[in-house]
Amino acid sequence: MSYEAWIVLTGALVGVTCGVTGCFLILRRMAMLADAISHTVLLGIVLAFLISHSLDGIYMFIGAAIVGLLTAFFVQLLNSGGVQSDAAIGVVFTSLFAIGVILISLLAGNIHLDVDHALMGEITFIPWDTVEWFGLTGVPKAVWMLGTVLVLNVTIITLFYKELKISSFDPALAAAIGIPVLFIHYLLMGMVSVTTVASFDSVGAILVVAMLIVPGATAYLLTDKLSVMLILSGAIGVVAAVSGYYAATLLNVSISGAMATVLGLIFAIVFVLSPSHGLLSKWMMKKKYIQSKKQLQQS
Repeated sequence: MSYEAWIVLTGALVGVTCGVTGCFLILRRMAMLADAISHTVLLGIVLAFLISHSLDGIYMFIGAAIVGLLTAFFVQLLNSGGVQSDAAIGVVFTSLFAIGVILISLLAGNIHLDVDHALMGEITFIPWDTVEWFGLTGVPKAVWMLGTVLVLNVTIITLFYKELKISSFDPALAAAIGIPVLFIHYLLMGMVSVTTVASFDSVGAILVVAMLIVPGATAYLLTDKLSVMLILSGAIGVVAAVSGYYAATLLNVSISGAMATVLGLIFAIVFVLSPSHGLLSKWMMKKKYIQSKKQLQQS
């Protein structure tokens, strides 16, 4: 494959992986927790390197998953202790992320773990960082990582689809019929953590939030069926990634920034034109209601 094709493929994998996973965050109203995890996993990556002295993907996955779960645990602990959920997220997010930044500055400043790269990512370097797995050469490491995480997430969603669906829409009902709500919660947080760290090299910690939230939020406006929402969210992520790449090439701007911007534009269009939840449809329904009310009054 060409240099350009690898970049487009990597962006598309980020879009579909984050998009599918982010649907459940939207349904659970946990968008800001995704923001917190996408930043605090930096601490997990740093700790994994300091312990293993390696930047191999498996160590980063383990470190990110552990810190991601700790983030969710600390937020829930503070929330159950009387702290408002948004305040709990803010406290945990800033504290753990700040510790990660300090550790990078003190102990990991001379390696490929700089703050700017972790925050913004650089997808243009992805095609040069290749590894040989299963006899295949020349495949970027990011493609292997994202592909593995995508398969993992889809497998988990398939196996626990009913549990994820019921606990997302009605946690009380899920607990009443015996679904392990807490286990499903932390399972989802683990999915978010590994998805985030797999996306670091391409879109960075900040812009991965857009990939996790905006496709799902857009699909939510287009359908009321979860299975369709998952498909639409993944498709929107892919379209935004591919369109963002060519827009960035045309305008000579940041690729990851262009992808997130395209996501925002798609959401804005759907927010206005959605058949059932869009501003235009609501305005038309309101207009029809006013007209029918006037007709009733006149008669």
